[in-house]
Amino acid sequence: MKTFPLGGSPLVGTRLAYGCWRVAGSWNPTEVTPDMEAKGCLAIRTAFDAGFTFFDHADIYCHGRAESIFGRVLRESPELRARAVISSKCGIRVPGDPSPDSPYRYDFSASYILKSCEDSLRRLGVETIDLYLLHRPDYLADPQEVASAFERLRQAGKVREFGVSNFRPSQLTMLQKACPMRLRVNQVEISLAHLAPFEDGTIDQCLAENLTPLAWSPLAGGLLADGAHNLLPSQQGYKPQPILAAIDMIARAREVSRQVVALAWLLRHPAGIVPIVGSIDPARIREAAKADDLELSRDEWYRLLEAARGDRLP
Repeated sequence: MKTFPLGGSPLVGTRLAYGCWRVAGSWNPTEVTPDMEAKGCLAIRTAFDAGFTFFDHADIYCHGRAESIFGRVLRESPELRARAVISSKCGIRVPGDPSPDSPYRYDFSASYILKSCEDSLRRLGVETIDLYLLHRPDYLADPQEVASAFERLRQAGKVREFGVSNFRPSQLTMLQKACPMRLRVNQVEISLAHLAPFEDGTIDQCLAENLTPLAWSPLAGGLLADGAHNLLPSQQGYKPQPILAAIDMIARAREVSRQVVALAWLLRHPAGIVPIVGSIDPARIREAAKADDLELSRDEWYRLLEAARGDRLP
């Protein structure tokens, strides 16, 4: 699989990333069985075998269990660490943490960022996280406090590079002004079913500032492939049928699957969008990797955009 520098940094990752949010098989760690964990390990190993070297995590994924499963794979096959760019995220706090009446919220306090990083390092079983992201914007965030926490992690050798997730361009600009290091990525939802980043300035900012856009849910929860799995509330109103008709036309002509076309549409953009593939089905993981070999023409790309928009361009 082709590789490139992430956000102009020394980190070199594959053009598609493997997202580990499903590898535990549940969002509830008490429900994870040995069989589910074994399937998660198999999915991770399949991703490595398929050529993925960029792996996306977050401490919230099954309350850290997903990171622990990845850590188990690295313990069993330590040679894989040298091939992996490991990304993780922090900042989401669940209800009941630390007291029973604590609400669901976001927390970018320095103490929480530092603690979250230490916990992720322990679960992953690594000394350094390659790319560390803030997961969702904290309304009470102090940019200088965040910058101080980032600098402490960098100086301690615990994080190499930093980025954000689900940030508006103005929020990223605000944080960048406070940070002594360059932010490298913004991880947002991007797909043919969710075009907002092309229209709200997110992709424009990535091109202007040499940031890499990471695309979560690039297949719209499966709607643009073989069917939806666990759609988010915000995705339940998506209407994929016109998009699928356009995808299928190209897929038949190119003799590839729907998901390959939908992922290749993102890869075609000059911003260097990195789709994050989240299936734990080995066959689908291997199939997704084929998108790296498909380059859509400008006509094909715009045909899909028109279908996604639901009308012609002005």
